[in-house]
Amino acid sequence: MSASILVTGGTGTLGSLIVPQLREAGREVRVLSRRGGTSADGVEQVRADLLKNEGVDDAVKGVDTVLHLAGGAKGDDEATRNLVRAAQDAGVRHLVYISVIGANTMPIGYFRAKLGAEQAVTGSGLPWTTLRAAQFNELVLKMMGSMTKFPVVPNPGGLRFQPVDGRDVAERMVELTLGAPSGLVADLTGPKVYTMGELARSYLAAAGKRRLHLPVRIPGKIGRAYRAGVNLSLDKATVGTRTWEDFLAEHVGR
Repeated sequence: MSASILVTGGTGTLGSLIVPQLREAGREVRVLSRRGGTSADGVEQVRADLLKNEGVDDAVKGVDTVLHLAGGAKGDDEATRNLVRAAQDAGVRHLVYISVIGANTMPIGYFRAKLGAEQAVTGSGLPWTTLRAAQFNELVLKMMGSMTKFPVVPNPGGLRFQPVDGRDVAERMVELTLGAPSGLVADLTGPKVYTMGELARSYLAAAGKRRLHLPVRIPGKIGRAYRAGVNLSLDKATVGTRTWEDFLAEHVGR
């Protein structure tokens, strides 16, 4: 099967929303994942490991556009460098990357790796587009579920988020992937800014649970960065349409 678009991480939360939209747009899609899968309905499944650099050259061969969604807790910079090298050799015409708001400002290893991945994309010599998005509602939901398993919920002071719905991110990424290379585009956030306490209380209310809240202070430069809001994008950002409350109403019931 000849694919015009390679989607890394196409079986993940975001990828599973994007791939059907690319197919609806009439594009042939190749999905790269570590486990592979069965190809069907215009979607070719290939097995490759970006971090180990196994199968990447074959996965990229013959595609015009690479949409890089795959990521992990560690090693995103190295994985992206491996992908970039393969894309250069394959003559890819458009490299699209999803990053995170704060990649260039937050003093945390995960964010630094994201910045390293961005730099690999921008330095590739290939036409490129990068979108920095806020934390997904889906990720915040998992975080809240884990935090509220215990009788006391920690409430870090000064920690704020702008959670964005995965569907809003998917729609924007499809638009960027099907469009011309645009460089670093405007950040994408959710419609509202929430403290950690507000997120926890709204989740607990939706789930019909009660918990005690314990105020805590995040120390050091990480705490200072969060209190300064450098993980936020308050100006010149594209804003999604679906709120955290909308998401809770759909996914959490009493």
